[in-house]
Amino acid sequence: MSDIEAILETGAAAAVEMAASAMAQRGESVGKCANCGTSMIGAYCAVCGQERDTHRRSVWGLLKVFFEDFLSFDSRILRTAFALLFEPGELAIAFRQGRTRRYVPALRLYFFVTLIFFLTLSATNIALVQFNLEITTQKFFTDRQGNVLVETNGKVSPMQGLKADAKGHVYLTGSNELHVPVPAIKADGSITNNVRIRPYFFLPINSASVRISPAVRRTVARMKAEASADATKGKPDWVQQTAFKTILSLEDNPAALNGALTTWIPRVLFLLLPLSALLLALFYIRQRRDFYLVDHLILALNIYSFAFVMFLIAAGLMQLLPGEAVAWLTLAAISFYVLVSMKRFYGQSWLWTGVKFAAVSGVYFLFLFLPAMGAVLALSVFGGNIG
Repeated sequence: MSDIEAILETGAAAAVEMAASAMAQRGESVGKCANCGTSMIGAYCAVCGQERDTHRRSVWGLLKVFFEDFLSFDSRILRTAFALLFEPGELAIAFRQGRTRRYVPALRLYFFVTLIFFLTLSATNIALVQFNLEITTQKFFTDRQGNVLVETNGKVSPMQGLKADAKGHVYLTGSNELHVPVPAIKADGSITNNVRIRPYFFLPINSASVRISPAVRRTVARMKAEASADATKGKPDWVQQTAFKTILSLEDNPAALNGALTTWIPRVLFLLLPLSALLLALFYIRQRRDFYLVDHLILALNIYSFAFVMFLIAAGLMQLLPGEAVAWLTLAAISFYVLVSMKRFYGQSWLWTGVKFAAVSGVYFLFLFLPAMGAVLALSVFGGNIG
């Protein structure tokens, strides 16, 4: 301990003794610190920091303290929930201003909301996402006049503006002359299968909306037989094998990827949090003296927490309303929340806030969110996590 520190400590102890003496002269009770023996004039010792309260209580006293703490914690949760849902940016502003005792910490709130979200989905047997196979079988051929016809799932229709020669080569027509070959179409009667995988969010696992139709099952069976025949001629590469395995898994179970996606999405979104904070810091770099990186991070945590609350509400609404309408409403609610949060937290004009909101949203979705979700899907499909 340096001489200056010793002098300060001695001076503090002397000041405490003088204050204790004055209080004793006025008839007030002054106790001694159980740790260092210094007179205590408050709830804590001014010298060593020892708490006056020893927490030795009767059973009734312990129950009283428990209920007081519980009600205090409960009111804190209610204040936090109200601020999160109806006061965009308030939690981040409170953190920046040092009003942290009123609300649940941002990181704890984020973990709590995400835990409730995934536990609710699990308890209600609702899948985060399921995939429905939509396979369109097409056969191109020509009539005697060289017109190109296409048979789609048993229905024949002409292809306008196309002609084919005797070998089945297809061309675009114009000015009554054949020109511009179309190599993607071969009008020789061969069958092509166009596979489309359509996602369905927040629906019960194996619900009627996502069940595979018998026609699709027959097509997958034919594709499987063709793939087996091709395998005898030459072994397909790993990517083709994995893709076909995924298609077969989705045929049996539209929720085959749900488990892997539920595992990876929370992890990836958590990794996106600091990147989101860095993105906000970049667009508000001129205010770097007023806003530290941790301030941007707290705002990002609150926005993510609100988004998970909206996803939970959307999961309930999708059981009653069309999924597409609910998705657009959810996106609109989150976008409005982010815009107002940025306006209140950074305090800039609506014009500048709107411009930065559009720029931040565009960069986030194009360069952070979409690549991250692509990585999640790749990890789920090619990581051997197909359920």
